[in-house]
Amino acid sequence: MLITVLGGGHGCYAAAVDLAERGHCVRLWRRDRAALLALRAEGQVSLRDHRGTRRVGVGGADDRLQVCEDLAQALAGAALVVIPLPSTSHPALATQVAPHLQDGQVVFLPPGTLGSLMFAQAVQASGNRARVAFAETGTLPYLVRKHGVADLVISAYATRLPTGVMPARLARQAFAVLREAYPSVEPIEDVLSAALMNAGPIIHPPLILMNAGPLEHFPAWDIHHEGTQPAIRRVTNALDEERMRVREALGYGAPHFPLADHYCNDGEPWMYGHGAHEQLTDSGDWREKIDLLEHRYMLEDTRLGLSLLVSVARWAGVATPLASGLLALASAVTGQDLYRQGRTLENLGVAGLTREQMHGLLNDGPGA
Repeated sequence: MLITVLGGGHGCYAAAVDLAERGHCVRLWRRDRAALLALRAEGQVSLRDHRGTRRVGVGGADDRLQVCEDLAQALAGAALVVIPLPSTSHPALATQVAPHLQDGQVVFLPPGTLGSLMFAQAVQASGNRARVAFAETGTLPYLVRKHGVADLVISAYATRLPTGVMPARLARQAFAVLREAYPSVEPIEDVLSAALMNAGPIIHPPLILMNAGPLEHFPAWDIHHEGTQPAIRRVTNALDEERMRVREALGYGAPHFPLADHYCNDGEPWMYGHGAHEQLTDSGDWREKIDLLEHRYMLEDTRLGLSLLVSVARWAGVATPLASGLLALASAVTGQDLYRQGRTLENLGVAGLTREQMHGLLNDGPGA
């Protein structure tokens, strides 16, 4: 299958290399042309995971992974477009991508923070009438870190990816494409259900806010290792309970993928299966300097992800005092109104919809 991967982050390189290694023809595009050309000049990526270390060719005549400098050319003819970028990139990228999408394509945002709606709205605004399916899930398919231009370490692969499609009426066709690339995809109701599976806004805001002192004091701190203490886990579990109450209030069924399962080595496997938390902490790749004003855990998972949870909860009539409190605390830390800046139903222009109208939007897409 011809797959286009957009972006140059950790998850983008992981997707490009993994999909190429599994036999797909992959085009990689990123806005940073110099970095793209540097990767082509390397001619290969070193990949280390649980199977050992190996090299995957890039740009050669016989290589399945090619780099592409032109966005329109990168998208042309691709059955699947994978965008494993932070949600902060969505507004600008959606506008760039929208005019070039073609009939029958599937655009996958892992995870999306309801970015599927933003991309669908951008396509409508561009005047493009192509029949495109947008899909999103609750986490990246990989726990991964890049080390340099062409050195990649994947600590874990997702084994379960609960995924929704917009418009939901195109779900059958979309899942046929998605599963060819990611067999771990599990169909769920729609993209709002998928957005409420996003683990980032549950795990990261408590970790960065309750570790704010060490993060500002030490040159590097691993919030997933020494930063994950019992008190913080209790807060994370309580925040996740709020997320699951919102899902239930909207009629979304189990499994809700409680984050507590991520830390267990038995019982129901979470999105990365059993033992993934230990694989992450053992790697040492998450010991880093986190700037509370600039890091994506604040700009993406808190400002966008947590604001979306609070917004949907308000729309559904569900109290989320912990989510609202963490968002207020983060706003005080950053000196900005993160809810006002957030990816809320208000900012997406759909807060005034009734539940019936929202169901119609999710099923048929904007402008239907």
